[in-house]
Amino acid sequence: MKPEEILKTVRDKNIKFIRLWFTDILGQLKSFAITPHELEGALKDGMGFDGSSIEGFARIYESDLMARPIPETFQLLPWRPKEDGVARMFCDVITPEGKPFPGDSRYVLKRALSEAEKLGLKLYVGPELEFFYFKSDQAAECIDQGGYFDAVPLDEAHDLRRQTIIYLEQMGVQVEYSHHEVAPSQHEIDLRYNDALTMADRVITYKVAVKQVAHEQNVYASFMPKPIAGINGSGMHVHQSLFKKGQNAFFSAKDPYYLSDIAKHYIAGILRHAREICIITNQWVNSYKRLVPGYEAPVYICWGRRNRSALVRVPEYKPGRSEATRIEVRFPDPSCNPYLAFAVMLMAGLAGIKGKYKLPESVEADVYEMNELERRAQRIETLPGSLIEALECAEQSALMKHALGEHVFDKLLLNKRLEWDAYRTHV
Repeated sequence: MKPEEILKTVRDKNIKFIRLWFTDILGQLKSFAITPHELEGALKDGMGFDGSSIEGFARIYESDLMARPIPETFQLLPWRPKEDGVARMFCDVITPEGKPFPGDSRYVLKRALSEAEKLGLKLYVGPELEFFYFKSDQAAECIDQGGYFDAVPLDEAHDLRRQTIIYLEQMGVQVEYSHHEVAPSQHEIDLRYNDALTMADRVITYKVAVKQVAHEQNVYASFMPKPIAGINGSGMHVHQSLFKKGQNAFFSAKDPYYLSDIAKHYIAGILRHAREICIITNQWVNSYKRLVPGYEAPVYICWGRRNRSALVRVPEYKPGRSEATRIEVRFPDPSCNPYLAFAVMLMAGLAGIKGKYKLPESVEADVYEMNELERRAQRIETLPGSLIEALECAEQSALMKHALGEHVFDKLLLNKRLEWDAYRTHV
């Protein structure tokens, strides 16, 4: 929608509040509401706010920031009253001088996408977010004992998923399918692929909708990577492909795997830099409770086709069809900041393309069944085993500093070191 269309819609639908959305560097949604009287000025110049209290933003003496709404993200919130309704818009965070604020996660992703554009490439992603429903936020008490693809009566949450999808589609977010996942009370709703910036906004919207529906039904939805010991944790597998001039740049009809050289270099980049970017894709102490062998979460740095123990998989749902050729990066979890996660994966892949990294041989055997000597023989490394190990890998990474920018790089690592210190000193 154009600004004048938004103003007309607000008048015609008698919308009383417009919520301005953005995230901190951890991907936590931040928001404040304005009235229709302020909307025209906000669309033109942005609305000022104090950035010193937002994690990873500004210091006290440079805390004045502006949230400038992005007109094309205007949507009514379907869970708010139809009369005297509420709308939302995502925002770019800018300085009082009108320049992009370097601590804005959305800006970090836009910079990464511009690097791809210089090569004539555009990133499309389709994430699969898993989550749990619990009876309350006080304990991880399941609401069902269902398993993978189970239906009624075991899956008591199908109405929760149904209402979530209705809300999402009312907000213009396309959903491919939903189902019960492997663990009790674990669920998944998959979003139809889109360009990476649009999809990062949609991931934030998705999380809000899931939690809102759960709240309406007096249960609690959690995107925590590993809420319960002894069963699978929740991942965010990210299907991704690069397009060039409207064609899938990952596809080659001449290759036995239908992978172009660009795709192979991209996968090689993800594999080579996986340990460095793990602090973004798996950002919490709890994330590394999920990344252990035996619970479907990938920990071994390799790629394959049918192999779901691999870090990167090339799905074979529609072999030979150019538009379906993609890779599936399996190690991120749903508690990550999607803007930063998409940015660092893209930058790792682009490093592989620019440097023409050689793709190792695919691994089709179950890596979990291999012993240490067999993995060493195939030069299969592992992801970091803890937050501090991931932090130390990131600190030495030139790619991470370039991808995030100095501001976010420094603020994020400081935040993660404080988190680790709080964890290791806790008795």
